[in-house]
Amino acid sequence: MSKQEILQPLIDSLRTRLPDCTGVVIATSDGLSVCHSITTGDPARIAALAATALGLGRRITENLGAGALAETVFVGSDGMVCVYAAGLRGVMAVVTSSRANQGLVHLESRDVAAKVAEAL
Repeated sequence: MSKQEILQPLIDSLRTRLPDCTGVVIATSDGLSVCHSITTGDPARIAALAATALGLGRRITENLGAGALAETVFVGSDGMVCVYAAGLRGVMAVVTSSRANQGLVHLESRDVAAKVAEAL
């Protein structure tokens, strides 16, 4: 079974559980898209940007003594992007509308990010 065959059902299920989710992208930590379920935007570009955000976040938390980065959130006027570390080799970006319940997004996404880490 390929990584995409393992991961696609996870992200499809996540999108079902998060009604305001407009997309999920899973990528390697160097920015290559592994799989996605997204309605707008270029998955390859989102994968690269998420990996960049993860790398920068890791440097910041390590330099400030905050430990290993788990996640970072970008909130815009029309939506939110949550970037989760998926082990050392992966990253998961969850894109939502501005109405999304941030607590629910984190609750559901952290579990999936852990499963993604195992698969990668």
